[in-house]
Amino acid sequence: MTNDVLVIGGGLAGLVSALGLARAGLQVKLVEKKAYPFHKVCGEYVSNEVLPYLCQLGVSVSSLGPARINRFLLTSPTGKELEAKLDLGGFGLSRFTLDNYLYQLAEQAGVRFILQKTVREVSFENDIFTAQLSGGQTVQARVAIGAYGKRSNLDRQLNRRFFQNRSPYIGVKYHVKYDFPRDLIALHNFKDGYAGTSAIEGDCYCLCYLTTRDNLKKHGTIPAMEQAVLYRNPHLRHIFETGEFMYEQPEVINEVSFATKTCVEDHILMGGDSAGMITPLCGNGMAIAIHSAKLLTEQVLYYFSEGQNRQALEAGYTRAWKKQFESRLRVGRTVQNLFGSPVVSEVAVGALKHIPAAVKLIMRRTHGQPF
Repeated sequence: MTNDVLVIGGGLAGLVSALGLARAGLQVKLVEKKAYPFHKVCGEYVSNEVLPYLCQLGVSVSSLGPARINRFLLTSPTGKELEAKLDLGGFGLSRFTLDNYLYQLAEQAGVRFILQKTVREVSFENDIFTAQLSGGQTVQARVAIGAYGKRSNLDRQLNRRFFQNRSPYIGVKYHVKYDFPRDLIALHNFKDGYAGTSAIEGDCYCLCYLTTRDNLKKHGTIPAMEQAVLYRNPHLRHIFETGEFMYEQPEVINEVSFATKTCVEDHILMGGDSAGMITPLCGNGMAIAIHSAKLLTEQVLYYFSEGQNRQALEAGYTRAWKKQFESRLRVGRTVQNLFGSPVVSEVAVGALKHIPAAVKLIMRRTHGQPF
């Protein structure tokens, strides 16, 4: 049977797209390589800009017990502090909890899931997509959405430009219990990287940091690198020395790329990190993934309801995506240049501390409006 929509990847962008399309009456099939629930490397902070749309979809965030966050702390590698109020604020919720909840809602809405399978190849012929899955199964659909994350072998098959260049970044995430205000999200700088901390459900916090492969290679192991590099920031040292870490080994992801991407590849509509990833300032990638799912849902529904041709669908989505995110991604990549270098980070934190208007401007440029 040919489905209306095939969603490749069951993260935030994939789940929210599938949920919205299924609620509108389309036949949706979603392929995810893991089985829910599972952890993901992620800052686990979401801007409140997403709440109106999630409410529209019947998503009750409050029922999951999120942390409510309305303040931001920035520290330099030596521990200098800058604090600011978040205009919109946000909430902290683990991907383990949020993704599993969205999966259950989507399944109840009629989305058919194929779990623990990967999409090895996608072909497009006679206006129909055919996906070849691991294990030999095939899935056909009239529309395909790529929401499989930052980097995948499917990117190689699609010959995406960014995939040809290796990224120097790795991401590491822990859940930890320690003494820290639950309404405060922090971004701590260190040599060749930065770490975000924020409260999530229960009495836990997410500690997620980005650094380089060279940093890890130089010190041999993640614990050795943390002690040699991250501990130099007194705020991070305090977390590692006093916190209760909830699992022995962290979640780790390689090849974290901030390269520009296209939001349509070989007629596949890309969402979330598959279309482009914002560099962390206040960890707003989750909000962008959800907003991109809203744009995907709107464009795909218009395609089916109005008998639109594929060229118009792809052009409409590209325009909507660029209008909503292109500037935010550009600002995020620019701001990232202020972090990671000890000298530049110290100067940036010191200067921004005396220019609160600049801090507000950066936050507004990397956050959207409620939708």
